[in-house]
Amino acid sequence: MNLRFSGICVAACLAISIGQIPAAGAAENKVFRTEIHPIATLTLSDNEMLSGRKDGAAATIAGTLNIPTKTKDKLPAVIILHGSSGPGGTNGPTDGWVRELNALGVATLAIDALSGRGLTSLGGNQAALGRLAMIVDSYRALGILAKHSRIDPNRIALLGLSRGGQAALYASMKRMHDSFAPGGAGFAAFIATYPNCVSKYRDDGVTTGKPVRILHGAEDDYNPMGPCKALVERAKATGADIELFEYPGGEHGFDLAFLSGRGTINCKSCQTARSCKLEENAQGVLMNLETKKPFAYDDACVQEGTTIAYHPTEGPKARAQAASILNEVFGLE
Repeated sequence: MNLRFSGICVAACLAISIGQIPAAGAAENKVFRTEIHPIATLTLSDNEMLSGRKDGAAATIAGTLNIPTKTKDKLPAVIILHGSSGPGGTNGPTDGWVRELNALGVATLAIDALSGRGLTSLGGNQAALGRLAMIVDSYRALGILAKHSRIDPNRIALLGLSRGGQAALYASMKRMHDSFAPGGAGFAAFIATYPNCVSKYRDDGVTTGKPVRILHGAEDDYNPMGPCKALVERAKATGADIELFEYPGGEHGFDLAFLSGRGTINCKSCQTARSCKLEENAQGVLMNLETKKPFAYDDACVQEGTTIAYHPTEGPKARAQAASILNEVFGLE
């Protein structure tokens, strides 16, 4: 479902049940309650977030909550963050993850971070929304789920894809948790698929202490894996519980089954910072180390042109690995 609410409409809506629907291809007893939740959030630039600002332009986005109804016990949940292309609706980027996690008995809240902000896609204009903005969205969504009568507040994880993977990864930073987490709530785990790791943030290796897992394709030319390996080394040096799982042959989007049969997609307009060397300074400004100036998407290091492709063997392995991680964290049967 691709939510296209205006901010006013979403803000006025209460959580809306749209009935109980069987998951695609699932057995008859796999039934789900679906709710649409408005999420009051802020739109902050990266510099605003890094400098410690906690106020900014108000925004109302939306999330689709799927609740397995096979049991009446409180359920674990995963908040899912989409990539630059948005949630994509039924059979889109986040949909396969939603269905697989629901089949495990895990509730999912799939966020649409774009429509409520008047955006549809960021691939060709990454500057339209701060790279870290969805961290605020994530913690605002966490506050909603932590109070939901069907959700176990101690078993809520965050999973992100691509741009959403970057937000999921850096939401694990203690400084982000301390700035944006709702009182008493926190994520039980963070799973980031092929995130952008080219930026080195202050204290980015100091996490909340909860498991952080990165699933990355070795052939990704959108968000190269190398900088993520360097981040893992920095974080492990602080004692963080962090691991990177490498998938040989995996390109960007290698886990997205809806791309099966399409071959390699060449996104000529997609902006990538793969060649940039970026580091946050003491004032909370992300600096381009080559120009010695604040980073911007018109810098020479920013390129256009990436490849995206599903991998028929590594994709399922990554999804199985995510299920294994959640099984360990949530204690699934």
